[in-house]
Amino acid sequence: LATAGAFAIKEFPEAVAVMLFYQIGEFFQDLAVHKSRQEIASLMDIRADIAHLINSKGELEDVDPELVEINDIIRILPGEKIPLDGIVIKGNSSIDSKALTGESMPYDIYEGEEVISGTINLESTIDVRISKKYEDSAVNKILELVENSSNVKSKQEKFITKFAKWYTPIVVISAVLLLVFGGLISRDWNTWISRSLNFLVVSCPCAIVISIPLSFFTSIGRAAKHGILVKGSLYLENFNKAKTYVFDKTGTLTKGNFVVSNILPNNHKEEILRIASICESQSKHPIALSIRKYYEYKIDTSYQITNIPGKGIIAKNDREVLYAGNTKLLEEFGIKYQISNEVGTVIYVAKDKEFLGVIIIKDEIKENTKELIDYLKSLNIKTVMLTGDNEMVAKEVSSSLGIDECHYFLLPQDKVKHLDNIINNKKDNELVAYIGDGINDAPSLMRSDIGISLGGVGSDAAIEASDIVLMNDNLSLLLTAKKIARKTIFIVNENIYFAIIVKVAILILSIFGFVSIWIAVFGDVGVALICVLNALRSGKIKNIKS
Repeated sequence: LATAGAFAIKEFPEAVAVMLFYQIGEFFQDLAVHKSRQEIASLMDIRADIAHLINSKGELEDVDPELVEINDIIRILPGEKIPLDGIVIKGNSSIDSKALTGESMPYDIYEGEEVISGTINLESTIDVRISKKYEDSAVNKILELVENSSNVKSKQEKFITKFAKWYTPIVVISAVLLLVFGGLISRDWNTWISRSLNFLVVSCPCAIVISIPLSFFTSIGRAAKHGILVKGSLYLENFNKAKTYVFDKTGTLTKGNFVVSNILPNNHKEEILRIASICESQSKHPIALSIRKYYEYKIDTSYQITNIPGKGIIAKNDREVLYAGNTKLLEEFGIKYQISNEVGTVIYVAKDKEFLGVIIIKDEIKENTKELIDYLKSLNIKTVMLTGDNEMVAKEVSSSLGIDECHYFLLPQDKVKHLDNIINNKKDNELVAYIGDGINDAPSLMRSDIGISLGGVGSDAAIEASDIVLMNDNLSLLLTAKKIARKTIFIVNENIYFAIIVKVAILILSIFGFVSIWIAVFGDVGVALICVLNALRSGKIKNIKS
């Protein structure tokens, strides 16, 4: 209407400018709109394709896990995914639960203990009596969470939509009323046609329609240069509103790789490390790798290595017998030991049935984690940690970082329950952000108001489920993303207030005839240009590391 009016009064340059700027605004708005996320359940490679069922004749029969009934017995070979939940009735082994819980430290299981579908059997063959049908298994529940969590994903309606819903019809009706009543009262129709057209020209919302998407688009582009992928302007806006940050631990706050943190007692340090390195010389277990990496000397490979599943390793030659493992290993061979209360994974070491000491293995906290938590606390943001790890480790990590609240021994569905409680108890105007890296985090990433994944170490499923992706595992990127989001919203608000104040002022003046067509052009095109130039500052922040 504004363009047609400008042509009607022969103001062709202004008419062209209005059309041009409106089209540019539409272009940037299209670029800023995020694409719908695809179904990610198909990406989650935690479901086993077959189950080795032991039939009534004692023979192995490969069947679909969905066909296995409760109390059936299946056999799980080393290296295979566990297809269904059940109880181990034969054999001991070590279980890798990283794909399910996010914890990279394997754990030992024994006869009579429960195993969960989606985890991986690492060392020995085990027979499992099924306790749940496939539809009730942990792996299926996780897949359902991923598929259904998007249905309860909170959404913030864009300001432009709210603005246009009321603004556009109001100004059009106002222009018509201005023309009709002004013309009827004064009988000077030409003057009131001109005033109503000025009213329409200045009321054209180019400044906001262009600058708001452009602000987000500029910030999204600059964030990408820092290795931060933001999937749409809505997510940047929501990120700025988040007042509670919920963190996964392993791979997010910590590195997910293990190092030797201490060797006790100190006077036996070299000997303890030598023995442990020999015992772990053939293992690919994360603990073994960390011990061998820490040991600076060449490892003697003349020993015969015997792995005792769930307990540890024995290394022997014609001179000595070496032991490295947990307390069950030492108890089996009648070796007296002193229990260690150190936080972390404790490796007990002995030689010729004499206890020498322990090695403490810990997951490393990432370098920038404390800086990030301190920055969030300075903004009065609450921090929460959810982890599948044990109580001692969880409390030590949360305490050292200054995290406000922590919960431990959690499976993915437990994390979602805690997250639901946090979301349900938050204030109406506040949002909750979840930061994670693994497949197990996908349901929580989708359930939260704003999901943030670490792409450098994260799974494809977590990346697909998230709204913001940090393309490496450096948490300083989260600091950068937060600063970019804050500046973006500040500039967006600047443009909104500036454009509305100027336009309202010119609209009022145009009613009383104090505004010419070129003042109206400034109120439209000029304000739009100023807002566009201001929008180009979005995402540009100083001192990026602080």
